[in-house]
Amino acid sequence: MHIKIGKLALLLFCLQGSAFAQQNGPLTLQEVIHLAQTQSLEAKATETKIRGRKLELEASKNSLLPDAKLSGQYLAMTSPDVKLQIPLSSSSDPMDIKANQLLLGQASISMPIYTGGKIKNSIAAAGNAVKAEEYTALALKDQLAQRGINLFISLYKAQQTALLMEENIKRAEQRVIDFRAMEANGIIPRNDLLKSELQLSNYKVALQEAEKNKAVLNYELVNFLKLDEGTHISAIQLEDPEVAVKSSDAQIALNNRNELKALQAQHDIAENKVNIEKANALPKIAVSGGYAALDVHNLLTVKNAMNVGVGVSYDIGSLYKNKKNVNIARNQVSQIDENVVIMNDKIKVQVQQANENFQLSVSQNQLYSEAVSQANENYRIVKDKYDNGVADTDDLLEADVQQLQSKINLAISKANTVEKYYDLLLVNGQIATK
Repeated sequence: MHIKIGKLALLLFCLQGSAFAQQNGPLTLQEVIHLAQTQSLEAKATETKIRGRKLELEASKNSLLPDAKLSGQYLAMTSPDVKLQIPLSSSSDPMDIKANQLLLGQASISMPIYTGGKIKNSIAAAGNAVKAEEYTALALKDQLAQRGINLFISLYKAQQTALLMEENIKRAEQRVIDFRAMEANGIIPRNDLLKSELQLSNYKVALQEAEKNKAVLNYELVNFLKLDEGTHISAIQLEDPEVAVKSSDAQIALNNRNELKALQAQHDIAENKVNIEKANALPKIAVSGGYAALDVHNLLTVKNAMNVGVGVSYDIGSLYKNKKNVNIARNQVSQIDENVVIMNDKIKVQVQQANENFQLSVSQNQLYSEAVSQANENYRIVKDKYDNGVADTDDLLEADVQQLQSKINLAISKANTVEKYYDLLLVNGQIATK
């Protein structure tokens, strides 16, 4: 009997691993998922990152706009010796002109019309970076949802354990009262009374442990969901999973998993970078226009000097320098492709494991349900034998522990079934659809 109680205490101790809680009053699992994906600090940080990527995308589009410049200069000079080399007449000598001021104004516009696809691919890379960040955020939110589910279910386990302990304590207290009366009348020996009192003390210790777990898990969940610290979650009601996900077809997960979509977006970015490096080895063409005005004091005045034209630039050195940069970019594409293959295999394994875990939890839940019926019947038989003097106190108290442990096992098993069901949804990329 003492070994059974020791196992029960160990089970209660293990419940303090993780859990979650929320508002005063009932809280559903779907509400936990929603709050975990929207209110936690990690979820809000992902939104900030996405906004940053979108700003970078808008900034990259500036490359499509023309460059426009205005400049002006005023220079004061010492009076230089200026000799006009163009004579005013065939017989005149060059003139000495004193010019000590210079005014210069310019305006220019340049518009790229061909860059080898560099601008186009730069914008595309920024757009794919937004997609990658969005998919990464969704994958993180799935993980946050899983964390919230695990904490919520752990809190449920602690609540159920405490509830069952309270029920058994009431029965144990009544047993102690009865045993005291029987011991006083000489019906049972004193050590039987002591055994019942010891069991009651053990139950009370286990209840204190369960209550502590409830408080810790409640605070942890409230803090994770960013609720008021004084929030207390009332008794949680878990609903049985309605329909299991068809996990035998891993293609469902491969089509839905956001981690894989993020990798595919990163592949597109790497391809864009390859094209950008290739564009560096191509000529650049731009159309330009400008206006200039010049005034050299006492010498020259130029107004309305307008120009328009086409400019071509070609970095000849890129023909033999750029090849290595292209190879580096292509190697990055290969690395991402390898990561995609690795992720595909990882997802397939996760789906298989999650399906096996869910099926096992369903099977175990059925066995634990049978165990409760068996433990109830066993306690009834032992109690009847004890009342008729056939069974001793040890048999009665051990049957009581077995009955309590079977009920706790069933409550935990039900919670595990729900948890494994949502794990299955998670690996299939379907948790957000529930």
